[in-house]
Amino acid sequence: MKARIEIKIKGHLDETWKDWFEGMDIICEGEYSILSGYKKDEAFVHGILNKIRDLNLELISVTSLDKA
Repeated sequence: MKARIEIKIKGHLDETWKDWFEGMDIICEGEYSILSGYKKDEAFVHGILNKIRDLNLELISVTSLDKA
């Protein structure tokens, strides 16, 4: 089963960025944007984090939503 993840960044991204972030859902809460979706594998997560870095966005957190 694929794990769900949430990635929180500072700043606002709208839905037009969804394709850029591999189809992850994007919602804004206050001054943050939250990307959520299913983690295909570790390379997928690193690819998303690299895009956040390349856009010079501030990473706040990465959270697995799976219950262990």
